[in-house]
Amino acid sequence: MVLKKKKVLFVIAPKNFREEELFEPKEVLEKAGAETFIASRKAGTIMGIGGETAKASITLNNLKIKDYDAIVFVGGLGAAAYFDDAKARQIAKQAVEEKKVVAAICIAPSILANAGLLKGKKATAFSSQAENLHEKGANYTGKNVTIDGKIITANGPDAAKQFGEVIAKALTKH
Repeated sequence: MVLKKKKVLFVIAPKNFREEELFEPKEVLEKAGAETFIASRKAGTIMGIGGETAKASITLNNLKIKDYDAIVFVGGLGAAAYFDDAKARQIAKQAVEEKKVVAAICIAPSILANAGLLKGKKATAFSSQAENLHEKGANYTGKNVTIDGKIITANGPDAAKQFGEVIAKALTKH
């Protein structure tokens, strides 16, 4: 797969993101040729759940959806900070409106559900989020990775590499 000129933005929590859910898909996409970027509520070094760090070079308030081909919401306990965050939900909505690939893993699919983007869509998430997705109208699959149009969801760290591969494949089509 050749993803030259494709730009992928990973949105991580301001703290306690899940490292595998960022680093594994990011590596898959970079190996395929995509350019990757990291955004968060604040710029700078962000600590993950396992003690690894990532550098967010973009803040949610400063990102421009049009600059990216895909927006990926990373899970981990910290992602709950975005469940009711108006800016995170607006980013997800705008990305869908602009026909971008929109992806979320672990608990992060609840960001999409809370933004009203999963109503009538097939989606998966970490099992703790199944009820929320169902309540927001999603057709919860419980699978490792679920694709519905340009929305890709995954259930957690064990699916991280496959999640990256599915995003890469989706980007070759769009």
